[in-house]
Amino acid sequence: MEQYLRRKDAAKYLKEQHGLLTSPNALAKLACLTSTGPRFRYHGRFPLYPRSELDSWAAGQLTELQCSTSNRSAKRALMQRTRAKTT
Repeated sequence: MEQYLRRKDAAKYLKEQHGLLTSPNALAKLACLTSTGPRFRYHGRFPLYPRSELDSWAAGQLTELQCSTSNRSAKRALMQRTRAKTT
């Protein structure tokens, strides 16, 4: 059975399991203003994040291993072009 976490616990889970410093407020902002955050469900007025969704979202936030800082800007430009095509 899938385990669901509230925002505060989801942020803590992302930090402990994946090393991502994501605050509960950042998760709320991602949910309200963009569609780039992890997917969630509501139970009443409370958003609940499945652990599996947090894991897949966290994996998508990381780039592949880099040898140079110049590779990062090329990857970011490619990701932005890809997002623009899907919207």
